[in-house]
Amino acid sequence: MKKYFSLFLFIFVSALAYGQKSSCACFIKGIVRDQHSSQPITGATILLTGTTTGVFTDEKGKYEIRNLCPGSYQLEARIVGYSTYKQTIDLIISHEENFTLLEQEVHLKDVEITAQRTDAPSSQPLTMISGNDLEQTRGQTLGESLKGISGVTSMQTGSSISKPVIHGLHSNRVLILNNGVRQEGQQWGSEHAPEIDPFVAKRLSVIKGSAGVRYGSDAIGGVILVEPEELPFNKPLSGEVNLVGFSNGRQGVASSTLQGGIKGLSGFAWRAQGTIKRGGNIRTPNYFLDNTGISEQNFSLGAGFRRKGFGIDLFYSRFDTKIGIFSGSHIGSITDLLNVINNGEPFVKSGFSYKIGRPNQNVTHDLLKAEAHYNFQDGNRLQWTIAQQVNNRNEYDLHVPRNDSIAALNHPELTFKLNTLTNDVIWDHKPIAGKISGQIGISTLYQYNLMTGRPLIPNFNQFNIGIFWIERYVKNDWEFEAGLRYDYRTLSTHRILSRQKISNHFDFHNGSGTVGATRNFTEHLSARLNAGTAWRTPNVSELFSDGVHHGAAAFEKGDSTLYPEKAFNSIASVKYASEKLTIEIGGYFNYIKDFIYLKPQPEPILTVRGAFPYFKYTQTDASFKGIDVSAAWQFVKNITVTSKLSYLKAYDIRNDNYLVMIPANRWDNQLKYEIPSLSNLHNVFFSVENLWVTRQKRVPPNSDFIPPPAAYSLWNIQAGGTIHLSNKQKLEIGLSVQNLFNTVYRDYMNRFRYYSDDIGRNASLRLKWKFGA
Repeated sequence: MKKYFSLFLFIFVSALAYGQKSSCACFIKGIVRDQHSSQPITGATILLTGTTTGVFTDEKGKYEIRNLCPGSYQLEARIVGYSTYKQTIDLIISHEENFTLLEQEVHLKDVEITAQRTDAPSSQPLTMISGNDLEQTRGQTLGESLKGISGVTSMQTGSSISKPVIHGLHSNRVLILNNGVRQEGQQWGSEHAPEIDPFVAKRLSVIKGSAGVRYGSDAIGGVILVEPEELPFNKPLSGEVNLVGFSNGRQGVASSTLQGGIKGLSGFAWRAQGTIKRGGNIRTPNYFLDNTGISEQNFSLGAGFRRKGFGIDLFYSRFDTKIGIFSGSHIGSITDLLNVINNGEPFVKSGFSYKIGRPNQNVTHDLLKAEAHYNFQDGNRLQWTIAQQVNNRNEYDLHVPRNDSIAALNHPELTFKLNTLTNDVIWDHKPIAGKISGQIGISTLYQYNLMTGRPLIPNFNQFNIGIFWIERYVKNDWEFEAGLRYDYRTLSTHRILSRQKISNHFDFHNGSGTVGATRNFTEHLSARLNAGTAWRTPNVSELFSDGVHHGAAAFEKGDSTLYPEKAFNSIASVKYASEKLTIEIGGYFNYIKDFIYLKPQPEPILTVRGAFPYFKYTQTDASFKGIDVSAAWQFVKNITVTSKLSYLKAYDIRNDNYLVMIPANRWDNQLKYEIPSLSNLHNVFFSVENLWVTRQKRVPPNSDFIPPPAAYSLWNIQAGGTIHLSNKQKLEIGLSVQNLFNTVYRDYMNRFRYYSDDIGRNASLRLKWKFGA
């Protein structure tokens, strides 16, 4: 009986346990979505309150909790950025419960998470300068600020004018987006630097390679994004003051920013910013450069509003600068010009002065932008951006008119006024099957240019319309991208020849395309590959220039029969990034059919205004190929070595020779020591840097007025740190010395290398006081 009783008890208990287990087979599942856009929310936490049971939503916003017994449960859905949602459920059988979460601004103590939308092609290398790296460039021009990126150099005209060069391409082949608007100025000249105040930017990003599908014609060499910080919606008053001093030129720069929300008005934000710069004659290691001072006054205003998926931003900026042109570059006779070139020293020497006399440039650039967007509940997004730019450029020759009454008026010898209106509409469609996303856009540009003074380029007006379509497909560790674009442009020019008005009309149109892929092999290793086409129409200066361009100290001659450039670009890169080691290797090949460039002529030219090097615009088929390498290795605690190598070879295929004015290869190495934080002192560092630039040997024989300069090596040192004055105030300090050993050198990409050496030792002190949230 005991045996049977034990067996019966065992069967009864097992059956009871099985019945209880069967009754606890319920589940709860559902989808978590954004209440406004209805888009699924990935990574939201679903908890059973009072228990340790919880799950995360997947990439489609779905969740499921299994093995629940019947009863009453309280479910809690939460994620940073949304209000927590709670729901009580009386569970009898399996149940489906969907959640919609409402966005809410959440402040985390000592933690700030910021995301900013970017339309940069995902399969092309993008390098960003921000944070401390950007702060160390404050006070410099945009071109100088970007020189720390591998593959990026600058073209200089003297000491104060610098424009960026990407993989050997510059000016109208490098598109600059200033706060989302393509910068349109008189950028066809080597001495026409971008009219942008770098203090506006929170980030400077460089897209290498042709990006014509997304950004339109002219983006053959790459794109530079000047991106301000997101407006401080619903945040208290904050701001910063930057003070920078340079020893060379005794230059001082002051810039300040004030921003915040509007108390009592949710969703509003504003920002005001201004910069003042003043500098005198620059000094080479052995002498001053006469009339090389600079004066600059800039400001910008921004405001925005956000409410339930709708947003609007307004932005206005004014850039105003006066730049002295080295007077030693304007020479009266061919004999004197050749003597200066052969002797290696300028005829005109001076001491220090802040005075800016003739020759000089006075440039103002006004930008007014309005951008509106709406995020639809089904996941679609519509954005409209309209902007107007007015660029005024006045250029003053060295010599004043002989008529005293006319000279007393001090009118510029050249005046350019460029008015540009751009209009962009972009539709981002909702993701298809959670894997395909893309955008369709249309952009228009209308501009006209009025010129007065002695003839150099004609007046013109042009219109451009472009339509593009880009799609991205993401699956597992792969991301594919493809796009198409079509542009149509008309150009009409008007000039006076022999007292008769001559008008010319040009029609250009072409398509462009891109295809690319990105692969994430592991958490640390990824690769990118992109191939695309782009094109560029010849600009007015290339077609019709005819005269002395005093800013460049050159006589330039155009060719009205030039064809549009057509580029076929491929670029690939591999990147490994871990906590201690980051290395990226990229290679590129850019073939440009009908490449347009300024070709030096065998002999200088003598005009009534003096003797000048003589250049003609000409056309050929060219190839640009090279390698960019950048690496950072923390080989011991707090010590990091950084190395950047840029190799470029440009070739004239049609004439079986090399091209002129191509940057020489360079190698940049830095050793940085970071000191651990002490009390209120943070981010303290000291670094030593060496830049080695080779001699450009790949030039056609007898193709220039002077052989390329010798190789040079520059040493730079930097130090800095941050003092936390209080919870809401901090002071950042930076010290640096460029060209530490006062090395005498000339850079091949400096148009004034014919006349003088480059800048000597330059020490700088940077102070930044930041206050508020």
